[in-house]
Amino acid sequence: MSDAGLDPATADYIGSRITTLGNAVYLRLMTPLGTWWADSSLGSRLHELVREKDVPRVRILAEAYARQALQPLLDDGRATSVDVVASRPVAGWCLLTVEVVDAAGRRQVFEHPVQVA
Repeated sequence: MSDAGLDPATADYIGSRITTLGNAVYLRLMTPLGTWWADSSLGSRLHELVREKDVPRVRILAEAYARQALQPLLDDGRATSVDVVASRPVAGWCLLTVEVVDAAGRRQVFEHPVQVA
């Protein structure tokens, strides 16, 4: 199965098909929880962090929110494991590194920046 690829930087289609879980990860992290018309359980609470101060506690929250958003990939069997690590590359930003092992055993790594105050 393949999807039309999305560019995480621009949210535009890239013009080619992908067979990774990239789109699923991107949509679950970028969509505010409860706002997608087709599935109110799709999305994350990461958008709430833009109002939070840039402190270590926020990185812990970001990891938890990302794991919660990606749990459906484990529940429906498309992924066998999901690991999320948050870092602070520069002030005002939290960088989530998401490692997903899909059902075929392929390891995929995605980076997702989250702005914090």
